[in-house]
Amino acid sequence: MLTHSTHTQESLDKIAQLQAICARDVGRGIQALVNVTQGELLGAASSIVNHSSPYVAIITGFFLPHTNPPVAETDGLIGSVQLAASLMHNGVMVRIVTDSYCFPAIKSAAVAAGVPCNVEFDIVPVVPSTHHEVITPILDAWKCLETPITHVISIERPGPGYDGIIRNMRGQDITAHTAPLHLLFNLPDITYIGIGDGGNELGMGKIPREVISKSIRYGERIACVTSCDYLIVCGVSNWGADAFLCACALLKPEWKSVIKEQLKPEVEFKILHTVVSDNLAADGVTGEASLTVDNLPWEFHAKLLNQINEFL
Repeated sequence: MLTHSTHTQESLDKIAQLQAICARDVGRGIQALVNVTQGELLGAASSIVNHSSPYVAIITGFFLPHTNPPVAETDGLIGSVQLAASLMHNGVMVRIVTDSYCFPAIKSAAVAAGVPCNVEFDIVPVVPSTHHEVITPILDAWKCLETPITHVISIERPGPGYDGIIRNMRGQDITAHTAPLHLLFNLPDITYIGIGDGGNELGMGKIPREVISKSIRYGERIACVTSCDYLIVCGVSNWGADAFLCACALLKPEWKSVIKEQLKPEVEFKILHTVVSDNLAADGVTGEASLTVDNLPWEFHAKLLNQINEFL
């Protein structure tokens, strides 16, 4: 297994800069969360590129039961399919895990992103969270894989708080609309990576509860208890996925051409436009099916994406 010292200091410095860029606070009060997760982007990317035969399961999908009609959130799903497409085109085995409510949006986004058609989807029905047996088919299928799952990456996927209830950023209980995919976050011999922006997502349990409680509105109630090996805290979860891919390219230059092409703003715009036009996803803050993510106009995201691309 390679160590960080194997990589050039220039690459390490760039990854530190990348983490700062994607951690830009857009008004949630995440700076304290960012402060306690310094270096996690490097650790997460290194765990992938230094593995001899990575097989990545990507968990995503944040359902918005209070929108009209109820749909998936645009944040997270875009980054997830970008990650899937980039890794698969670089020869990494990938499967995408989501629930039945979010699957239509994830599938549409995957096609728009150019994810190869042979990608495997694991889809869990949305049932009361006490029905943990709904993940049994996935666990059984994973056990039968010829190549074992080595990494699970969660992007903008809500998880249970300390009371077992899954909540959105407003503190609203969305447990009944969220399949218990957090149960896939405790399997042996797997590296877990969490990407989130608000404290209520899978992986945020790595941060001390009091940090989230003091920093994030409703933090005491929404703080997710599920931890991970590497946690990337960012202003918008899609940015975390983009920075993660860029970091992988910096550590493994042979991946750079594919990732640079995939992270072009026009590619991400195509994904966003597709899921919004099909009425399959909406802005998680406004609830509107608009060309925004987290109430930030597309132009804002494109500018930040161009900043990330400058490192490639």
